[in-house]
Amino acid sequence: MIDHRTWRKSSYSGQENACVEVASASRCTAVRDSKDPNGPVLVFGQAAFTALLGSIKAGRLDPR
Repeated sequence: MIDHRTWRKSSYSGQENACVEVASASRCTAVRDSKDPNGPVLVFGQAAFTALLGSIKAGRLDPR
């Protein structure tokens, strides 16, 4: 698990506070909504996070 998280968001986000933030550890990546930093956190194993990013980049998760 990620105990001491260093959260990052894309530099493309600017100063907006409606972003996805990620924090990485050796075996997992955590994802949260920057609007609610104390809210729920999704934790993905390495393979699952890599698959998620691949699907996003390929447009397979675009609801349009």
